[in-house]
Amino acid sequence: MMIAPAGVKVHLAFGHTDMRKGMEGLSALVQEALKLDPFCGHLFCFRGRKANVIKILFWDGTGLCLFTKRLDVGVFAWPMMGEAGDAVALSSGQLALLLEGIDWRNPERRWKPTRAA
Repeated sequence: MMIAPAGVKVHLAFGHTDMRKGMEGLSALVQEALKLDPFCGHLFCFRGRKANVIKILFWDGTGLCLFTKRLDVGVFAWPMMGEAGDAVALSSGQLALLLEGIDWRNPERRWKPTRAA
């Protein structure tokens, strides 16, 4: 699943976020804690305390959009290092892995080539 075009920046907020927050609360977090503009077209990702819920906030040019996903099994891989209020940048490919519940930092290969062609 790809929700971000190749050139779009993705910011993963360190720590956990209160998942009761909506668009206004998350956009305020982007401005105040991350010191970024929530209306710049970047994607901003937040994870809940249990690590099985993620929210992605983005501006599509006409309004704020909020994407939410909950994993039924497993948790979202999230960086542990860093201060609250910091973020790490991901590529759109890494975001796709994250949304599938795959550890984007060290994805496992499902197959290995057995011989060279």
